[in-house]
Order: sequence, then C-alpha cells, then structure tokens
Amino acid sequence: MYYSSGNYEAFARPRKPDGVDNKTAWFVGSGLAALAGAAFLIRDGQMPGNRITILEQQQLPGGALDGIKDSTKGFVIRGGREMEEHFECLWDLYRSIPSLEIEGASVIDEFYWLDKDDPNSSLQRATMNCGEDAHTDGLFTLSEQAQKEIIKFFLATREEMENTRINEVFGVEFLSSNFWLYWRTMFAFQEWHSALEMKRYLHRFIHQIRGMPDFSTLKFTKYNQYESLVLPLVKWLLDHGVEFHYGTEVTDVDFNIAPGRKQATRIHWRRNAVAGGVDLGPDDLVFMTIGSLTENSDNGDHHTPAKLNVGPAPAWDLWRRIAAKDTAFGRPDVFGMHIPETKWESATVTTLDERIPKYIGKIARRDPFSGKVVTGGIVTAKDSSWLLSWTVNRQPHFKQQPKDQIVVWVYALFVEKPGDYVKKPMQDCSGEEITREWLYHLGVPVEDIPELAATGAITMPVMMPYVTAFFMPRQAGDRPDVVPEGAVNFAFIGQFAESRERDCIFTTEYSVRTPMEAVYTLLNVERGVPEVFNSTYDIRMLLSATGRLRDGEEIDIPGPAFLRNLLMKRLDKTQIGALLREFGIVAGD
Repeated sequence: MYYSSGNYEAFARPRKPDGVDNKTAWFVGSGLAALAGAAFLIRDGQMPGNRITILEQQQLPGGALDGIKDSTKGFVIRGGREMEEHFECLWDLYRSIPSLEIEGASVIDEFYWLDKDDPNSSLQRATMNCGEDAHTDGLFTLSEQAQKEIIKFFLATREEMENTRINEVFGVEFLSSNFWLYWRTMFAFQEWHSALEMKRYLHRFIHQIRGMPDFSTLKFTKYNQYESLVLPLVKWLLDHGVEFHYGTEVTDVDFNIAPGRKQATRIHWRRNAVAGGVDLGPDDLVFMTIGSLTENSDNGDHHTPAKLNVGPAPAWDLWRRIAAKDTAFGRPDVFGMHIPETKWESATVTTLDERIPKYIGKIARRDPFSGKVVTGGIVTAKDSSWLLSWTVNRQPHFKQQPKDQIVVWVYALFVEKPGDYVKKPMQDCSGEEITREWLYHLGVPVEDIPELAATGAITMPVMMPYVTAFFMPRQAGDRPDVVPEGAVNFAFIGQFAESRERDCIFTTEYSVRTPMEAVYTLLNVERGVPEVFNSTYDIRMLLSATGRLRDGEEIDIPGPAFLRNLLMKRLDKTQIGALLREFGIVAGD
C-alpha cells in the first residue's frame, strides 16, 4: 500500500489482484468504516460481493451515522457530520455510489451540485444574553502570548505532545479567546483532551482556519447522515450481493501469533443468544471495527432523562479481549476507561408548529422553512453554563418529516453543570427541560418558555458515555496500526485504528481512510490511497492562516523606519514580498 496524489492515480483503475477469487471477507460492525471497506473490496479489489459478510450487533447499519424516526418519541440524530472538499478518501468512495435522489448521478454529484446551488455559511456564530448577537464578529481574539503558544504548538514534534493535555500547552489567554470558543464547540474538544490530537487537527485543517468563524468552508448533506450517506452505500452493497447479518454480537477473535507472522483463525459470535462463529484460513480476511464512540448510548424522551450507561460495553470489551493477545493490538483502556471525561449529551428537538421557528429565524437570519441553509453550522450560546450549541440544517432533515416541522440538533459540553434557566445539570434533564434551557438561550420570553417547551416541540435526549474517547491523551502504540506488522489476513478499521497518514479522527474521512488502507494492503491493490491534503506544507495556506489568526493585524517589523523600508524594498523584488503583502502579513503599498 502506498499514498498518492493527482489525477494520474485518482483516475486509474487497478487490475484484479492476484488470488482475490479465492478469498472471503468478514467485517465486524456495519459503521461507515465497514461499509466503505466492503465497497473498496468490490470496486478496487474486484472481489465478488457474495463473498463479503458484515456482522452487526444492532438491527440497522450505519453505526454512529444515524437518523431515526421513533413513532412515539420523534426524530433522533445523535450527532452531525461536518465535511469539506478535501475529504479525499470519502469523495473517492462516493464517486462510485449512485444517488438515491437523482437518476444517473453519484452521491458526490448530488452533494457537489447542492453545495454549488446553496453554499454554506453562518450569519451568527454565537449568542449571549438570551439570543443576542455575541459579536464575535469573525475575530479570533488571540493575544500576543496566545499567538506565541499556537506557533510553538504548531512547530512541536509529535513526541512532545504525546500524553499531554491541551491545558498543559495553552494558558488562560488562549483558553479565553474566540479561537478556542470556535474550536472546542466545533470539534467537541475539552481542555483536558489530547494536545496531540489537537495538533493533528491544526495541521490537517490549516486551510479551514479562515472559515472557522462562519463555517463558509464546510459542506453538509441534503438530509441527515443516515439517509444521505448510509442508505445509498448499503443499497449499492446489497445490489452487489453483500450479506448483512444483524443481531450478531462478535465476542472474540482468535489469532495464531508467531515471530513475524500473525493470522486471525476464528471469529466468535452470539446470535439470538446462541454461540457461533467461523474458522478463518489465510485467504479469509477479517476487518475489525474496534472501540465505539456511540457505545451504550441511551435515549430518553420528552419526559424522561437519558441515562448514563456505565455497564458492560460489548464493542470495548471485544477490543480488550483482542488487545490482551498481542501488544500490537493497542491499549483500549487509554480511551475507554474515562467516562467522566469522554461523555456528553445531545438532543434532537422537533418543533411542532410555527412558534419556535420564528425565534430560530431571528438568530439564523434565514427562513428555516426555505429548504436551504439555515444556521450553516452550530450556534453557540457563549454564556451558557452548559456551553450549549445548536444547529438547524437544511429542512426537511428527514425525508418523511412533515413540512411544518423543523428538526434541531442541540448538544452541550458541560453536562454536569446546572443550567441557567432550569437550574439542573443537562444529564438530569428530560427532553422538555432541555427544550426550556434551549428556548431561554434562544431569547424566548421567560413567561412563554414552559408552555412552548411543553406543547411546541418534542425532544429526544441522548447520553453518550464514550463520544470523545478518541480525544484522550495518548502515545504511539495506544491505537493499533490498521494492518499490524506481520498480519496476513486481518486489519483494524475505524476511529481507533492508526492510519499511516497524518489524518485525524472524528471525521467521516477517517472512517473511510482506514478501511481503504486495510483493503489496499491486504489485497496489494495497485492504486495509491489518496494522501491527506497537503495544506500544512503550502506556504500560501500558512500565510493565510497566520493573517487570520492575527485578525488581520499586520506584523510590525522592529527598528527605524528607513530600515523597515529598505528591507521591504528588497523583499518586494522577490516572491516572498509579494506573498507577504498578498496575505496581509505586512502592509501593502
């Protein structure tokens, strides 16, 4: 397996790998990583679909990419997905998956045309004082000290950031800046999370810095992630003969481990309370999704709080059993044993009439019923004690959603702190109480809040104990390599597998990159995996980001004026001077 970039590799079709007709493939889990891996086996590995089996504990595919209507409780989406044009592996996959909406188009065609017709942006990123504009005004408000810290952070090595928390790298001035407000609410980072992962994000998305205040560089699907991304892919796989076995909990995987060689030999499962499994030879490939950000999620309802489930976690327990067999299989407890630091709660609010949407429209500065971009991303109540954020995507967000309803996603990072209106921690609140707190920060008059929360919406809260588990401080080896050294017929995929590229987790891109690497490695596919967009090595991107992080303030060159002028005259005769002026690093002519 190797990495590549450019049209030559992107448009090439690999030849059929040797021996693929003799192989079978088994996937543990049916999240995006498994679905993508199966697609790459068929498209690039040219394996017949009927030789691929996907084992799933739940009754639906998609994993964390959910979108469900409960006939008694309303709609529910545990989270949303922010995407951008440089998700190279994701778009490489979906160019081959037919759209369910537009005949003759692919999913990426549909997505691309939608963004062209209705580009994303936010007109109000943050509020305070019950729905008033917080006037972050697109500024990062990084002090000189905070700027020095972020430059030092950017230039640090990976080793320096291992097992280090964000608040061990950045001081109070940085953590009180608008930049940190944008960052932590957009990506769900906490101060105690991994500095290493934040560093990877900064390098990976340096080209996104300019769009952080208004989300103008983000892109979203037409409907929820399940209907827009999962269903087209599942249909394509079914059409190719892939078998899905639901209600099947994989409990263990056996290995034959010898010096220089590791082979998976059996998958154990329970189906309908009956133990079963399959023996594996060297031509039987197994792709294991390890860990889970949505494991043990619990749904409440409009009148019942969601519960924090700290009991047995099958996905995590499976990884623990596997990891106990070889040090190369990772250290799951680094991520899965810190529920107080990895939990947060979200809620799906479905408005039932026009009363609440008028307040949404006032903050979004758009008509939520227009069918086009509404908030353009999350709106954060800056002074919320829960640090509550909410978003309204294009409506309808579900195909079966009534035209007079709006689906809103709400989440908070500080679920243990009492609210500003309900005076209770979010984790103890019913859907109705969460709605009250949200309406308060939306600017609804306090005398109207109880009635509006009771009759104007139905809300589904969801508590997720492990949702930011992959952000815990870590070091090399805590996550297993996608294909561990010596592995002949197995790979680890998903958010807790270690890609050889400099990509970062909590993205749909990472869920597709890891199975692509796995398939290309185990089958020796003669086509490059797309490398991560190289913005961190592009001087133009670095200068653009530098200018934005300084809120457009030009660099003051020290010394007498005549020396500054002499220096700039010399620089202006070079490409360096032109670039410095183009990106506002120094004053123009």
